[in-house]
Amino acid sequence: MSIASWMPGEGPRDKLLERGATALSDAELLAVLLHTGYRDCSALDMARNLLLEFRGISGLMRAPQDSLLGCPGIGPAKYARLRAAIELVCRQALQTASAGDVLSSPAATRLFLQYHLGSRDREVFTCVFLDSQHRVQRCEDLFFGTLDGAAVYPREVAVRALQYGAAAVIFAHNHPSGVAEPSSADRRITERLCAALALLDIRVLDHIIVGSGREYSFAEEGLL
Repeated sequence: MSIASWMPGEGPRDKLLERGATALSDAELLAVLLHTGYRDCSALDMARNLLLEFRGISGLMRAPQDSLLGCPGIGPAKYARLRAAIELVCRQALQTASAGDVLSSPAATRLFLQYHLGSRDREVFTCVFLDSQHRVQRCEDLFFGTLDGAAVYPREVAVRALQYGAAAVIFAHNHPSGVAEPSSADRRITERLCAALALLDIRVLDHIIVGSGREYSFAEEGLL
């Protein structure tokens, strides 16, 4: 059943237009994106099934392509629509951060990084380069990995920091498993990065690990 076939005023799309997107539940918002269901399953029922299958929005956003395409009713068109919506959110967050002084507090930093990294299905290591007033100069995804990790090279981070004239930097990476606790490898690479940048008089303000709906801050835990 398509959203367009609902009686006037009863469907999620009408509710969105009349009351705004915030009035919709997670399933209703997802149903608007899906637009159609399949035989004996409406778009709304399909949305509820997907959220149940992947344990909510965060799980759905991180779901790999094969897993989503294996769900009843999800074909290439629906998958592309979902991925496009997720990517728009990520790009909006990155554009906002790159525009200037939006990482002025730890809470703002964590929120931005959750948007930027929370939906990735492989590990990504991100560097946020800041000037002496801690304004964002550049946010760049430098290293990419599999589900298990990404190789990080301090020399390349240092080169980028000098290139952008950074006075400080915030590191971040995601754990596709959803667990935000740092591994021993995370601790080692943080120490190596701090040591390399200290030689250039560039401060490391934080290293944040993004998990499923939560973040781990090295600075807040006293590890920097």
